[in-house]
Formats: sequence, structure tokens, C-alpha cells
Amino acid sequence: MPSNVQYKTENDFPDILPLFPLPGALLLPRGQLPLNIFEPRYLAMTDHALMSHRLIGMIQPQSSASSALYATGCAGRITQIAETGDGRYLMQLTGICRFQLVEEASSDAAFRMARVSFASFLDDLDAGRGEDDVNREAVLAALRAFSEANQVPVDWSSIQQAPNEALVNALSMMAPYGPREKQALLEAITLKDRAEMLIAITEMEIARTDRDMEPSLQ
Repeated sequence: MPSNVQYKTENDFPDILPLFPLPGALLLPRGQLPLNIFEPRYLAMTDHALMSHRLIGMIQPQSSASSALYATGCAGRITQIAETGDGRYLMQLTGICRFQLVEEASSDAAFRMARVSFASFLDDLDAGRGEDDVNREAVLAALRAFSEANQVPVDWSSIQQAPNEALVNALSMMAPYGPREKQALLEAITLKDRAEMLIAITEMEIARTDRDMEPSLQ
């Protein structure tokens, strides 16, 4: 979903973002993340974003037992939103740029806010950057092996038509991996790094699945 606002420099972003800590949720530049918002604090977060810059910082907690957050997240712009009539928002975030968490900001709001820096990730604003460096065939081979090992259907027609950036980022976001693996994919510096990380994680998952399926000796 395209945005009506073009982000070209760090000055195009606010210094402080409302945060949505969500384990296992990965948002990447130009990726789309659908969200069902129902908790009062996150309804308030959404209203705040709509009344200001329409940006929300997606970020993962380091664990379910701690309020500590990972240091890297991704800013998403609200590009679609609908009210359900029963107190929820159905919305879609479009990933814009990753950020580094600087410090949490004091606020009377029910949701968390933080001062962030985009300086380390401004290459995210250059759509398609690094696509030619991706080993597309290796990515597709890993996807094919995963789908066969787990009997997961794949829309190969859409896959074949996707540019490398959309392919790698969409697969990273949809992959059924844990929060640590998702964070590693988020923090990969270049698209090539992310593609290689995705392949490595997928191969480890396939190997784990194969071990789990091996009959045990009695």
C-alpha cells in the first residue's frame, strides 16, 4: 500500500514515536503488517498516531517476562484503517524505516513512547537497494525445501513475479519463526544479509523438523 508521504531524510521523521511492543511481529521497509487493535492503550496509541504523524514504532520485547525492549524496531505508517463498530481498529502498517531506540520518553499516555534515531538505517528509504546482490535462486530453493518439509502450499506464480526486495522481506515477515529469529532478520544490515540470514534460519528449521520426524530407537 503506497503512502501519501515520501520520507527522504532523517528530518522527515519525528524524534519521538509511540511504541507497539509485539513479540514475533516483524515489520520491514515497504512491507505490510495487518493489525487488529483492541486493547485500550493501543487504541489510544492509534488515535495519537492518527492525530500526529501516522507513524507507529513496531518493536519486540526481549522476553515475555520483561518490559525491556530490543534496541532496533521499524517505523510503520498507518496506510489503511477501519473502525469495526465494536471498539476495535483494523489497520495496516506499511514499513518505512528501521530505527534505533535511544531512550524511552516520559509521558502521561497509557502507551509507551521513545526517542529514536533513524540515522543508521537511512538506506531503508532507497527502495530496491541491494536487490542485485541477493542470491534469488538460493532463497527460492530454501523456500521450496521448507514448503515440502512442512507441507505448506506456496503461490509460486506470485513468488516468481516478486522483485527481490519484496520477496525477501515478505518471506521474512511471514516466516513462522520465533522472536529471536525475527529480530535477527530485522537487524540484518543489507538485503543480501537478510536473504542469507533467512536461508540459514530456514535450513536450521528444516534440519530440526527432520530430526523430530526420525523414529526413535526403543
